[in-house]
Amino acid sequence: MADRSSLIAQGWALLLGAACGYAAFAAGMPLPWMLGPMVGTTIAALFSAPIRGPEKLRPFVIPVIGVLLGSSVTAEILASALGWWPSLLVLIPFLVCAAVVSFHFYRRVAGYDPVTAYFCAMPGGLNDMLILGGAAGGQETRIALAHASRILIVVTFVVIFYSVALGVTATGRSAGWVRLDVLSWRDWLILGGCAILGARLGKIARLPAPQIVGPMILSGAAHVAALVTVPPPTLAVIVAQIVVGTVVGCRFVGSTARQVGRDILFAAISTALMIAVAVVFAFGLSAWTDIPVSQTFLGYSPGGLTEMSLLALAMEQDVTYVSALHIIRITMVIMAAAPIFALLRRR
Repeated sequence: MADRSSLIAQGWALLLGAACGYAAFAAGMPLPWMLGPMVGTTIAALFSAPIRGPEKLRPFVIPVIGVLLGSSVTAEILASALGWWPSLLVLIPFLVCAAVVSFHFYRRVAGYDPVTAYFCAMPGGLNDMLILGGAAGGQETRIALAHASRILIVVTFVVIFYSVALGVTATGRSAGWVRLDVLSWRDWLILGGCAILGARLGKIARLPAPQIVGPMILSGAAHVAALVTVPPPTLAVIVAQIVVGTVVGCRFVGSTARQVGRDILFAAISTALMIAVAVVFAFGLSAWTDIPVSQTFLGYSPGGLTEMSLLALAMEQDVTYVSALHIIRITMVIMAAAPIFALLRRR
């Protein structure tokens, strides 16, 4: 009975996500099929609506997004990768500054215990920081809430920042619709192989976010080699984005606005501080190199890999550049967070 109730709750969440996605699309919002469900289900969750995130669907749809991102890779983009070394060099001090600023806020202003404050402040992935923070004795609910809020706030802010400050907009309508019948059986075979094998190989190779990074790498290689010239069907991409947006919003299920209002406010302020640091570094890097601010800011924005890569695609920025920076950021944080915490705890 519990399983049936859970399935019904997930079904309602997906229906709400799809409806909000269509409303966002009709309103001309950027990245409507992910941002619409994300905002709609977040509001519903905070008002205790009977919904639940379809977490088990996420591993099946994330590879589709990875294949989509990989389809934007070209030989020209790969050739320009040698010029990214300044961005990678500046990434390290950026991560340190963002984490230190956020940690001091959580510790001194919010009053979190040191363990919880530390893992809330790390600009890494939600699942990774939740696992590491819980193992270290942190409050898992607050850590999860902090990172879920950060992703939601960053995506929303980036859309506003690009529109108001940089004058860059995208409605999601400009890209041509790729119909299901446009793909040949060979295209289906190659793209499907990139999704399935990429996710599997990414896990074997222990890549960060393997379900998206593995398919993205294989898809990029296939498109550069001209084995396939089309992206995944638009309908599949829309379904994937609805699921991703719905899952993010439903992470607030079980918490009411009254219960978590204070923690969400702290997460919002912490995210704003990290975004401010990202803006400073993005403008500084752009002044040093010839990379536009519209690109460097996306690369340094402390959002999720999937969300920021999709935003780069929607804003017609270099997806490979943005994805590469976020992959390296997540890898650095995962590898460094636990050892640095252990060192600090001993001291």
